[in-house]
Amino acid sequence: MSVHDPRAWERPASRPANPIPYGVRRLTPSWRWLTEAMWWVEHAFGRARANARPDEDTRVRIFLILSVFSAIFCALALGAANAALLKPKGAAGLSSNPNAVSRGDIVDRNGALLATNITHYGLYVNPNEIWDPELAEAQIRRALPRVPVRKLRDVLSGDKRRMVVDRLTPQEKSAIHALALGGVTFEPEDRRVYPLGSSARHILGVVDTGAQGISGSELAFNDEIRTAGETGGSFALSIDLRVQGVLENELAAAASAVQAKGAVGVVADASTGEILGMASWPTTDSLNRVTSGHYEMGSVFKTFTIAASIDTGRADMNTMFDASQPYMIGRRRITDFHATNKILSLEEVYLHSSNIGTSRMAVELGPQVMRNYFDRLGLLDAAPIELHESARPRRPQNWEDSTRASMSFGYGIMITPLQMTAATVALVNGGLYRPLSLRRGGTGAEGRRVVSPQTSHDIRALMRANVLRGSGKTANAQGLRVGGKTGSANKLVNGRYDARHGVGSFAAVFPTDGPETTRRYVVFVLIDEPAMGSQLGGAVAAPTVGRVVDRIAAFLGVARVADPLPVPMAAPR
Repeated sequence: MSVHDPRAWERPASRPANPIPYGVRRLTPSWRWLTEAMWWVEHAFGRARANARPDEDTRVRIFLILSVFSAIFCALALGAANAALLKPKGAAGLSSNPNAVSRGDIVDRNGALLATNITHYGLYVNPNEIWDPELAEAQIRRALPRVPVRKLRDVLSGDKRRMVVDRLTPQEKSAIHALALGGVTFEPEDRRVYPLGSSARHILGVVDTGAQGISGSELAFNDEIRTAGETGGSFALSIDLRVQGVLENELAAAASAVQAKGAVGVVADASTGEILGMASWPTTDSLNRVTSGHYEMGSVFKTFTIAASIDTGRADMNTMFDASQPYMIGRRRITDFHATNKILSLEEVYLHSSNIGTSRMAVELGPQVMRNYFDRLGLLDAAPIELHESARPRRPQNWEDSTRASMSFGYGIMITPLQMTAATVALVNGGLYRPLSLRRGGTGAEGRRVVSPQTSHDIRALMRANVLRGSGKTANAQGLRVGGKTGSANKLVNGRYDARHGVGSFAAVFPTDGPETTRRYVVFVLIDEPAMGSQLGGAVAAPTVGRVVDRIAAFLGVARVADPLPVPMAAPR
């Protein structure tokens, strides 16, 4: 038979053209079809030649290649669709960055961004892959002027891959990448950033390199912020960035004008206990004076003493106090800074800031009653708030007559501005002490009663009268019904009170009118050791409060009404 005889390719009828191996035939039905198909494709060329149709083999192979590429394309398309549409917000791409920070954004009560994560890059160099170290150094320094030269040279002269500099911005990374240098690589690293710089710095706090909060809100709400990050969400604080900006601006201006050592300011919602603004100046100082600064506050404490006297029924608006001469407790002689040398009504005691009047009240209250009221007002323990930095006060060990007299006008006890704010909130909101909070919506606590609604009403009336006719005139903001109390105190220096070192403060509420359900706001400002001009609260702190109130009222929805008396507004600065 000739080798060109077509019959040479014919097989006996008893043998199939492409017998399937025995092992394949024994596979289960679920896999047999796939194996048989592969076997069929593998022997397609042999069948085509046997049947004198080689073009069939080409079509089969083209079909097979198209099928494989189509399957790969479909798989990639499905994966991309899943990443884009089905994964949680912010989740796509995180796996490519092993140093990703699992923390959510921090926003203010209105959604304004306060803290977020931004991907930076670490610059790594492997000297074993660098052809010309000197040229590489010159090019890197030209593209990145801030690169540490000594560190760069040390890495280039070494024998292993090391990091040269971290926190490269995407723009800096692109500039170095464009050099196309061998041995130069980058590793992504997420960094916690605060877009507003020093604004709200003490409220926000910071995180460590492991993305754990170590101070401020980053620490206080650490778990919730991390949970928000895992779900692509954000965590909202109670502060209003508009209020915060005004408070920081006015506080810095006031402190700088008198060359003060420091200053603090707080704005709180008296109905919920939410902190709307909190500022500690200077912002470059790591100390948060609001939560951790201790001060003898001076005459702002007279509000607490008078509230206790009214609430216990030991005094009312018609009660008279003899301030015609100094008040003697043993051998101690108590006098008034603004001496009137006459018998004063309770309102006059408050408006003239009489040390004699409140000392008489403190002695009459007795140690147990006065201590009980100060405790209920939160003056004997750290202010309850989420911040871990909230410090305990420095309080007296004994409560004898002389000590209580000192405490009645703000000496003999050192508290934090946060405690001062919380106590004032309780006295003006109808008499309920609620924990202060940096969480939007507050803690939700119902609060505990410390004074009656009538006592709260009387205190607001006294505070308003003090702004209209007393030491707080400079805090008035036209039409906003501001009430408040001034405070001034000398500091203890080397065991003696030094008039050259003092603080001036003002605790305010607005609006003072309306029913108990009226939404009110407390503003507290303290100027620490002003070096120029007066140190009195009415001169350095009250005007600052007036300007803050005047600027934030519209943000808080407080409408202006005609003042009952023609009192000038706080002088602009």
